[in-house]
Amino acid sequence: MSDADPAPVIEAEALVKRYGELVAVKAVSFRIDAGDVFGFLGPNGAGKTTIMRVIQCISPRSGGSVSVFGMDPEKEPRRIKQQIGVVPQETNLDTEFTCYENLLVYSRYFGIPGSIAKERIERLLDFVALQEKRDVKIDQLSGGMKRRLLLARALVNDPSLLILDEPTIGLDPQARHLIWEKLKQLQAEGNTIVLTTHYLEEAERLCNRLAIIDNGKTLVEGSPDALIANYVGTDIVEAENTAGVIACLDDLDARYEIVGDMVQVFTDEPRALAGQLFEECNPGRVFARRATLEDVFLQLTGRNLRE
Repeated sequence: MSDADPAPVIEAEALVKRYGELVAVKAVSFRIDAGDVFGFLGPNGAGKTTIMRVIQCISPRSGGSVSVFGMDPEKEPRRIKQQIGVVPQETNLDTEFTCYENLLVYSRYFGIPGSIAKERIERLLDFVALQEKRDVKIDQLSGGMKRRLLLARALVNDPSLLILDEPTIGLDPQARHLIWEKLKQLQAEGNTIVLTTHYLEEAERLCNRLAIIDNGKTLVEGSPDALIANYVGTDIVEAENTAGVIACLDDLDARYEIVGDMVQVFTDEPRALAGQLFEECNPGRVFARRATLEDVFLQLTGRNLRE
């Protein structure tokens, strides 16, 4: 790193985390700069939540190095926690309190003066569209409202880094899109955001950089567009999976993957490929679509169900 390069917000070198004999994270390295929206993607048990717990100063590492704002999470956890906001996967709001009271009580953990806290809470309730629910207790909120309140709570201390573990889990499309809108607004304001998600469309929309992790190791890292272009191509042409089509694709030296009764062909020239299939392969049904991050994810991690 040259003298002119700004220091990263988070940097890990050969990070290792063990739980007894289980090695959950195996020498993972990454760098997250100010203003990044960085996603950790992976199947269940891949190690992404473990990495997030290390960053949050919850779980000590077993090897390697980690710095957050230039500080070691094990040596200066209090200073780091003052500068981060966390949206956990589980909803852990206090059900005895109203929306407003949840935010006010949380502000006291950071020693925020009352007048500043109250002004900030009003602004945050507006930001997450919960002003009309300010005096409603948590049990009376919908799932989407609770997720939005968790986002507001994570912003109470005006953090420099926002960490989100499955921020839209279990939400309907309308609530999910509202959360996306708020996160894009925070990104536009220069906030640094780190998230995990199983929604590949969410990662593709929000993240400027991401890492796909499996079995505790980084498989790939980069921007969504670059990963799609490098590992799949811009488009996918799908045709019926028949012996004749497969033989024809082999003759064309095409890159493809068999998925049930269909075959997916990766290409940067979908029109030309579809034309070749019709002319030479007797493919039956054929249709083309844009390649997505989900195609990359499934190609790298496989299609087998993970429990």
